[in-house]
Amino acid sequence: MMLLLALRSVLAHPVRSAMLACGFGLGVSVMATLLGVGEVILEQARSPSLAGGGDVVITSAAGRVESARFLLSSVLGVPPLSGRVAAASPRGRASLYLVHGQRIVPIMATGGIPSRERALGDRETADIGSWVDAPSDAVWAGDPTGVLRSMDRFHPVPAVPARASSWAEWLYFNGGSGGARFYLTFMVGPPRPSGRRSAGVRLQLDQGGRTTSYGESTEVDEAAVLATAPDLTIGRSEVRLEGLRYRIRIDLPRMDPPGERTSPAASARVTGELTLDAVPGRSLPPLTIRGAQGWLSGYVVPVMSGALGGALTVGGHTLALGGSGYHDHNWGFWDGVSWQWGQVHHDALSFVYGRLRPPPDAADPERIPGFLAALGPDGPIGYAADVSIAETNDPATGRPRRILVRGHGPSMNLTMDLAVEDEVVTRTAPGFIGGSMDFLQLRARYRVAGRVGARPFDFEAPGAAETFRGR
Repeated sequence: MMLLLALRSVLAHPVRSAMLACGFGLGVSVMATLLGVGEVILEQARSPSLAGGGDVVITSAAGRVESARFLLSSVLGVPPLSGRVAAASPRGRASLYLVHGQRIVPIMATGGIPSRERALGDRETADIGSWVDAPSDAVWAGDPTGVLRSMDRFHPVPAVPARASSWAEWLYFNGGSGGARFYLTFMVGPPRPSGRRSAGVRLQLDQGGRTTSYGESTEVDEAAVLATAPDLTIGRSEVRLEGLRYRIRIDLPRMDPPGERTSPAASARVTGELTLDAVPGRSLPPLTIRGAQGWLSGYVVPVMSGALGGALTVGGHTLALGGSGYHDHNWGFWDGVSWQWGQVHHDALSFVYGRLRPPPDAADPERIPGFLAALGPDGPIGYAADVSIAETNDPATGRPRRILVRGHGPSMNLTMDLAVEDEVVTRTAPGFIGGSMDFLQLRARYRVAGRVGARPFDFEAPGAAETFRGR
């Protein structure tokens, strides 16, 4: 029936039908042509050749690529990718305006490193002999020492007067061997009225399940800290970064527990020197979380796992330390901030988990995701952002006795079950870290099971953890 109606319509109005058919045909052909041209333009826009050569272009969906130096040296510059990368170069783009009288001409300016762009086969600048590397370009040459020092630098206090009194930045180290383990913090706090910065060093030394604390406080010059950190001198203790090795000298008095006073014989000093070797590729790059009213918090792990050496002397007894060590670095505004964190080594592997809880006026604490990362001998092997951290308290004390961490992602499906064996409690001051909560540094026995990539894991090992509890 439909065919008969169409045939009668064509016979009754042959000219109109012919024009209609030609119009439909032309419309379809134009649409097909436009789609084809659009696809070609899109492919060309993504072409590595047009972006400066090469086979792969790395971009960020959120804007500029953060920590590009880290990406070049500690991701593309280490196995397994280093053997497959012939050349790599950073590039930056920005809007530039040429002004002549009343005429303004907008153009897109592109910046790069001449030697690296030529190595990629960039035809646009290949014949410009005057375009050579500047001295500042040397920091992009893949030098792991410069990258390490850059990611471990200290930061100026942001101009947020309402939060300035809670600003702090610190270097944290831990490690141990046998029945001994240490937890060491070099902290620089907020500015004082004198213009200097409050600072302190604290060491928790765990020997056979018994923890002793050592520490002292002083003031440091802000300009010196920003110019030289991670090289720090606080009182009689110091940190020096020499190449890829951290050299730490410790000279601290024992700290009396709250409400107690130790005997003169027990209040010995701890002295000694430790070394921790950083390994390119065994790091987590800097990450900054920003919230409302200028709030921010930053975190970087320059050494996920490195060789630890040295010895400490306590009361005439020398304690040798070895095995693997860990180092991270935190900065930000800490009023009302708390976190959950933990880290464990096993053979050549390192695992770290964490979740930050900002103050309610900065961000919704429940919307900040956690993370769980696994690092092997050749760099990161897995990462998950779908992470749950469940803490079970002892009914009698209200302190955590078990922590269950689960991480799920495309490269990881892992469970870490922590049995808490010991804790060091620090009472935080109102207006600073944790507000009026107690800060708990935990020694725990980890049971790790699951899969990272195609590799199964099932092991037990001692590790560290941190959390908070209300008083």
